[in-house]
Amino acid sequence: MHIRSLRSLTAAAAAVGTALVLAACGSSADQSDSAASGSGPDKLVLASIPSEDSTSLQQEFALVQKVIEDETGIPVEFQNATDYAAVIEAQRAGKVQIAVYGPFSYVTARDGGVPIQPLGAFADSADEEPGYRSYAIVPAGSDIRTLDDFRGKTICFVDPTSTSGYLYPSAGLLEAGIDPAKDVTPVFAGGHDASVLAVVSGQCDAGFAFDTMVTKTLIDKGEIKNGDVSVIWESDVIPGSPTAVSTTLPQELVDQITDIFRTKLNRPALVEAGYCASEAECKLPEGTEFGYVSVGDELYDGIRKVCDITNSASCVS
Repeated sequence: MHIRSLRSLTAAAAAVGTALVLAACGSSADQSDSAASGSGPDKLVLASIPSEDSTSLQQEFALVQKVIEDETGIPVEFQNATDYAAVIEAQRAGKVQIAVYGPFSYVTARDGGVPIQPLGAFADSADEEPGYRSYAIVPAGSDIRTLDDFRGKTICFVDPTSTSGYLYPSAGLLEAGIDPAKDVTPVFAGGHDASVLAVVSGQCDAGFAFDTMVTKTLIDKGEIKNGDVSVIWESDVIPGSPTAVSTTLPQELVDQITDIFRTKLNRPALVEAGYCASEAECKLPEGTEFGYVSVGDELYDGIRKVCDITNSASCVS
């Protein structure tokens, strides 16, 4: 399991970000030149923040990747990233055209000047406002009962720009009178799955991850069992994680990709188009029961307010 200390995280993030940009340089078109000429890129690069193992992520996005390729006629490359900052900086550099963010990393990117607009977020029904929660977890049998008991403990976070793995947990800890940087020993696991597994293995006394990673994903994969961890805190509802497109692409292509995410990447539409025999057989990321629904930038104003509360350095890209 890969867990980084807080002290080494900034340098590691910069290195990984550079690595992702360099990896994409050789395979993706220069999208600023494409936009200037009015032509589309030779390839679209789709990248996701590392919520779980990169191989699993690539498998989860296989259908999304195929639909984009079929609709646009442009090959799509899935780019693995081991760090949230890598995705932000690669999209800033024009080497990633479509990025899957968490709410916090999206706000960090957008408000930090990355030219993007949200396409959609996953929901379990067409009329549902997408959202989820952050959970604080402890190993089964732990004597830690509340956030008040985190003081002096080793705590697993996910990443400095993770919404449910750092921003909302930080706000919760501050509300409990605990400084997440000084009153605990913070470690960053790099992914939500890694955070949970570090708590189960005893590498961390407690940790944070998004709700379904704790209650469904890792249990379904057989990596943890029901009862391995206890949830001792949950956050307010967090707006759903958005996927964003680079607005430096030609406008016609931006519009086409937007339409794909908002009308074609949901289970009923995928069945109708012949990608799946039934809705139950449509494999979309995060186990979503419907697919993408449209979201606007204003949905993430609540994240900006939490940034104001925490004064987190991570809120500035």
